[in-house]
Amino acid sequence: MLKLQMYMIASFALLLSVGAAAAVDVKAAVLRVDYSVLLPISRYDLPPPDLGLAGAALADEDNGTTGSFLGHTYETVMRTVSPEDSDSALDTILAEGIRLIVVIARKDDLVRLTDKAAKSEALVFNAVTPDNDLRSDSCRANLLHIAPSHGMMADAVAQFAIWKNWRKWFLISGTNPQDIALADAFRKAALKFGAKITEDRSFEDTGGSRRTDSGHVLVQRQLPAFTQDADAHDVVIAADETDFFARYLSYHLWTPRPVMGSGGLVPKTFHGAHEAWGATQFHTRFEALTGRYIMPEDYNVWLALRVIGEAVTRTSTADPQTLKDYVISDAFELAAFKGQKVTFRNWNGQMRQPILLHDGSITVSVSPQEGFLHQRSPLDTLGLDQPESTCTAFE
Repeated sequence: MLKLQMYMIASFALLLSVGAAAAVDVKAAVLRVDYSVLLPISRYDLPPPDLGLAGAALADEDNGTTGSFLGHTYETVMRTVSPEDSDSALDTILAEGIRLIVVIARKDDLVRLTDKAAKSEALVFNAVTPDNDLRSDSCRANLLHIAPSHGMMADAVAQFAIWKNWRKWFLISGTNPQDIALADAFRKAALKFGAKITEDRSFEDTGGSRRTDSGHVLVQRQLPAFTQDADAHDVVIAADETDFFARYLSYHLWTPRPVMGSGGLVPKTFHGAHEAWGATQFHTRFEALTGRYIMPEDYNVWLALRVIGEAVTRTSTADPQTLKDYVISDAFELAAFKGQKVTFRNWNGQMRQPILLHDGSITVSVSPQEGFLHQRSPLDTLGLDQPESTCTAFE
């Protein structure tokens, strides 16, 4: 009863702060593109059928609660399609008059869909794609990034390694394009924060099953020999976006060392065991709604739709350009259960947010780490800072 009273008081205060608001019907969409991929190493990581979509359902509830006081209504259309059907699905969404779209897709599909949406003056939110160039020379004026970049994830790991005084790194990367991109982000992070990569090796992905006896036995036999005779190092940094070998490293190194990156201590936007800063009540609501633990994709979609909800509350409109102008302004901020409000970088559309460092069961630490300072915000120590980005679309 006390919590309900406090919520009603807060909602009334919000109503007073925004003044008399006109009724606004907010219709958004989540477009998830599903790909044919190998099964994950662990059955625990099998994606649920409602991956990402569950976050949208919770966001509609949360937005609707505040909206009910202001005369605002929220509805999110959800579509899951193959890459081949993604363009026609977007055409249908746009034909329904929807101009606020959260996309769960790989880089090439995301860029194509974003450019198509731009022709209808629609605003797109990137929920999963981490490529750094989309925050730099390949940025789009109608694309806001909820998902952290490779640079943000690598910098989050690097800061913790430096804070622990683990300055000598053994970098092991996969051979797939996303592995290579992440490895490059770790190399830049080492240079940025003063670490030294004493050994830099690539572990070839030969394909095949990762879930059979031959899969893990082969990796178990290969990794000790592969990591033998490495130059002295404090920590192993793994760049394995495609989930081939990194999670085996901790117990199969020739020289035992902590593992960070794609295995061991892993950067996450969110995970189901995170309890600080009010996250427990967030998990309780999500689990009651879905019957499962939250995954990063769910959180990212929830966050994207909450950005829309907060912006509509403050501007009393669902116009995409007005909402974009507001969320990249200094006036915007949003609570995200990670210790500080999230905001956007107005030079490339990237959301500033803390990154959780997760060991598979608990939050071990949160970056940015103590002592990493910035003239604007410590969050801008993660990923591309304004002088490093060549994005001009937001000028």
